[in-house]
Amino acid sequence: MRIFKITRFTAGAFAALALLTACTGKTGPGTTSGSASPVSTGEATDNGAPKVPAPLDADGILADPCSALSAAQQDDIGMVKPGSAEQGPTGPECRWKSTASPLNSAEVSPFTANKNGLSDIYAQKASSAYFEPLTIAGYPAVSTNVSDLRSDGDCPLWVGVSDQLVVVVTAQLGEGKNRATPCVVAQRVAEAMIQHLKEAA
Repeated sequence: MRIFKITRFTAGAFAALALLTACTGKTGPGTTSGSASPVSTGEATDNGAPKVPAPLDADGILADPCSALSAAQQDDIGMVKPGSAEQGPTGPECRWKSTASPLNSAEVSPFTANKNGLSDIYAQKASSAYFEPLTIAGYPAVSTNVSDLRSDGDCPLWVGVSDQLVVVVTAQLGEGKNRATPCVVAQRVAEAMIQHLKEAA
């Protein structure tokens, strides 16, 4: 249980930094399907974040974050249905436990507290313990946090679904073969989310 509490603290700390930047106006946050790749260069924001090439309609997951994945996708990834939704300090969120272990979970959270998408996350690069841009199913993303807990099974992945909205996909693995590579799980969930949002449009 301790790993989940640590994750919420560090993600919240990163969120607080991003909120501070937005308020002050500073410029400057299973298995793999193989869709993740280094982020492509091209049009970027003032903070260096890539522009989202084709914004996704996120109204559905803003109203119900547990609708981010289809029932078939939840089964394929190995999630206990239904997910548990709540209103977090930075936006709505849905958490799914793993069918393999109650110590493993994944969370999808539209980050509504900030209004500049990945640009606000990139503005916090200097405050991050690690910062790894990548592309998920054609959409810009970055793996980053204020503390590096990946070896403890914790990986938050920030995905730009529009230039105004970033969705945080977090894998929290307390045990099992993927605990040492939680970002692989986060990437798979993020790809499934993008696919589902495209199909729902």
